[in-house]
Amino acid sequence: MTETIDVDLCVIGAGAGGLSVAAGASQMGASVALFERGVMGGDCLNVGCVPSKALLAAAHAAHTVRGAARFGLDMSLSPVDWHRVRDHVRGVVAAIAPVDSVERYEGFGVRVIRAHARFTGPREVEGGGVTVRARFMVIATGSTPFLPPVPGLAEVPYLTNESIFELDARPEHLLVLGGGAIGCELAQAHARLGCRVTLVEAAGLLGAEDPDAADAVRLSLARDGVRVFEGVSARAAARTDDGGVALTVDGPDGGAEIAGSHLLVAAGRRVAFDGMELARAGIDVDDRGRLVLDARLRTSNRRVFAVGDAAGGPQFTHVAGAHAGVVIRNALFRLPAKAGQGGVPRVTYTAPELAQVGPTEAELTAAGTRYGVLRWPYAENDRAQAERSVDGFAKLLVAPNGRILSATVVGEAAGETISVMALAIARRLKVSALAGLVVPYPTRTEVLKRAASSWYVPRLFGDRTRAVVRFLMRFA
Repeated sequence: MTETIDVDLCVIGAGAGGLSVAAGASQMGASVALFERGVMGGDCLNVGCVPSKALLAAAHAAHTVRGAARFGLDMSLSPVDWHRVRDHVRGVVAAIAPVDSVERYEGFGVRVIRAHARFTGPREVEGGGVTVRARFMVIATGSTPFLPPVPGLAEVPYLTNESIFELDARPEHLLVLGGGAIGCELAQAHARLGCRVTLVEAAGLLGAEDPDAADAVRLSLARDGVRVFEGVSARAAARTDDGGVALTVDGPDGGAEIAGSHLLVAAGRRVAFDGMELARAGIDVDDRGRLVLDARLRTSNRRVFAVGDAAGGPQFTHVAGAHAGVVIRNALFRLPAKAGQGGVPRVTYTAPELAQVGPTEAELTAAGTRYGVLRWPYAENDRAQAERSVDGFAKLLVAPNGRILSATVVGEAAGETISVMALAIARRLKVSALAGLVVPYPTRTEVLKRAASSWYVPRLFGDRTRAVVRFLMRFA
């Protein structure tokens, strides 16, 4: 027999966005039902952000030991014990899992239903023998790895971010198909953990990022032993006689075959709503299968919202969290909150990290926006020198009136320092605010202050200033 319940809010998907909506709404007094057909925490906790950063931390530790001589230390690294590394990754996920658990959300008063959900009407969802009637609904179903249309790919044993963290043994030779953030991060991590790694990218490495910053990452990958082929397209995939995978590729120099023991497909992510029967709820999708949303994240059924990857925008956990706040303000308080896309920072967690907020130079140029460039190298930062990590720079793009339009930071801890720039851009601050900021010494945040201060160098140290100072000193 089907159980029917009535709630204020029904959330479909227990990833970052869905959990944020469910937790916030329930703690504010709304009755909430939450559907999840997989594991609580979604991709971010289980197969995305958390395990990848745990693997990167292990790789960073291995790299630090190998490079200890630069600190005057003699250390050696035994061959990596892959099972212990895998256990480390699992341990990190397990430590965070209780925060996203069924028990915790039931403690908030959320009714958690472990089943696939499908719409049966404009305000009704069914799954797992439970029919939920809700005043408002939220689609938070996330995304899945995109499988490019390479002939033979579906017939070979390939990995994605959903399976690579469960390998029983270290890959002997990992082929990485895709040179975006995920591809670069996992390529470098495996190289630092002792794997041979070859990366194939059809366009350019980190092509959406600042070219100078991408160059810094490219150089680091090469130093770590990653073979990178850019402008090279995979035309076919096949098994090899020894159980591995071979890619047939075409590039500027002609065709070739690249073989490895394992293949990681990191060619982006796709959003799909298979089996949800959106039409029954009056929810429209465009010709690419994406939800049609307004600025308030509402679908064509104004009672149904979408958040996170399902909303079709930037695919970041922090964006999903921001979307959750927009939905709660709209659904619970009837406030016309809108989702803003400007000023959303993004980070590629390679070494060096690459962080960006706001438009790139190419985007500003294409829009016809006038700007100037302020830049400061990590090599002139005392903290970077002390830690022997001087690769990188900060770059600020500034309007003629001094307002900060965007920022790129590539270097150690770039993902931490970029938040300062996200705030500056969100508040429409000028370089004077950043130049006047007192920051602790020695920290890497000083590269931002020094870059901003360089705006004033031509004004402060020119002939006019010298003449004024000489004149005033005559009367001192």
